[in-house]
Amino acid sequence: METQTYGGAAGSIPVQKAAAEPQTYNYHVVRQFAVMTVVWGVVGMLVGVIAAAQLYFPQLNLSEVGPWFHFGRLRPLHTNAIIFAFGGCGLIATSYYVVQRTCNARLYGGWLPAFTFWGWQLVIVLAAVTLPMGYTQGKEYAELAWPIDILITLVWVAYAIVFFGTIAKRKVQHIYVANWFYGGFILAVALLHVVNNLAVPAGLFDMTSYPIYGGAIDAMVQWWYGHNAVGFFLTAGFLGMMYYFVPKQAGRPVYSYRLSVVHFWALIFTYMWAGPHHLHYTALPDWTQSLGMVLSLILFAPSWGGMINGIMTLSGAWDKLRTDPILKFLIVSLSFYGMSTFEGPMMSIKSVNALSHYTDWTVGHVHSGALGWVGFVTIGSLYYLIPRLYGKKEMYSVKLINAHFWIATLGVVLYITSMWASGVMQGLMWSQLNPDGTLTHSFIASVSRSMPFYLIRFLGGLLYLSGMCIMAYNVYRTVADAQPVEAEIPALPKTEH
Repeated sequence: METQTYGGAAGSIPVQKAAAEPQTYNYHVVRQFAVMTVVWGVVGMLVGVIAAAQLYFPQLNLSEVGPWFHFGRLRPLHTNAIIFAFGGCGLIATSYYVVQRTCNARLYGGWLPAFTFWGWQLVIVLAAVTLPMGYTQGKEYAELAWPIDILITLVWVAYAIVFFGTIAKRKVQHIYVANWFYGGFILAVALLHVVNNLAVPAGLFDMTSYPIYGGAIDAMVQWWYGHNAVGFFLTAGFLGMMYYFVPKQAGRPVYSYRLSVVHFWALIFTYMWAGPHHLHYTALPDWTQSLGMVLSLILFAPSWGGMINGIMTLSGAWDKLRTDPILKFLIVSLSFYGMSTFEGPMMSIKSVNALSHYTDWTVGHVHSGALGWVGFVTIGSLYYLIPRLYGKKEMYSVKLINAHFWIATLGVVLYITSMWASGVMQGLMWSQLNPDGTLTHSFIASVSRSMPFYLIRFLGGLLYLSGMCIMAYNVYRTVADAQPVEAEIPALPKTEH
């Protein structure tokens, strides 16, 4: 009990008041998503390594067993596992943590955060079951059948309510820039998902469906969605992660807060229109293709602005890179972000695209972003986050973090360089003509020439997976003997409200 007095010293009136229970952040759901990020990361990358091995060892397709393990079914399982299971859990975990800490408020919504966790895990499990069974819409990054699409929509609406509800009840006037990126990603993904997945089910108990769009319009809507799944899910969301965890780990303020705001608005506006560059030399109208190319080239500016802003946050703390492996993950992720966002606009130019499209160069480009940017920034953020969620000063082993960094970096380099070499070779072979106009090289000849590069790609993926297994062990040893903590929400002075 707490005693308060009112009035003067002589005639004060004692009033008995029960002490209010301390308000704490909701770390429980953050812990759940953080741990599952690591679990799904290992699973998703394992499936990716198996798919890479199948291209070099075709017998691994297990055709005599059945179609469930074919490359054509494991490949979409791999992409969905990495993007939506590993990436999605990482994004929700960090956004729930960041929005609470920067708004000085507990997560909004009561049971809704728990619903987002269990609902999202159900989506992932259903994807892992249905895709090997062959249930697919046949759309890149939007393969899942219509009942799962409905469940995704429900979970995403709940996620938006929790996130924006927390911002609405914030105790500080300012909305930190990381929340702008998280918020933009949440709204854009909702729009993309609903519009692209509008379809007519074949029956109430039938997993197949028919898209409401047709022909070139369906292709345009799909790649408006497909490229923005990269632009918003795999870029804007993870930039929110970068803008919080890089300054925190470096112990420095964001290099230029003004630049971060400009970076947000320029990126959000420009990314939305870049999709048609996937459809060069198709039935899509030429003006649409050109618009996609021009907007893709413009994207170079805000992307590199964000990269420079993140890297320059280390101004005055460059020496930390020698001793801090978490910071190495975060800063190298920005380097890969810059490289990928230079390569992407260049590949959108029609003349370059004529060489690169449908080749392994595209695979290398995607994975320099996925493994180097998305993977590294997520891993670095989790290494920062997990000890704090379990009342630890640091991870179980800093040496293992350092080993993870070098093994993963070598894996990424082997992967992307082999795919660049293979892709350029394929593009050149396919474009060579005999004097009579026939192809100089057959398709199977290009496949045969690509086999050594497929082996190197497999080894690179195996190294990256090994790094994730090291991380899983490090996380397990960190949390095994730890007690989860629920941090108290600090009281702010009125001047900060």
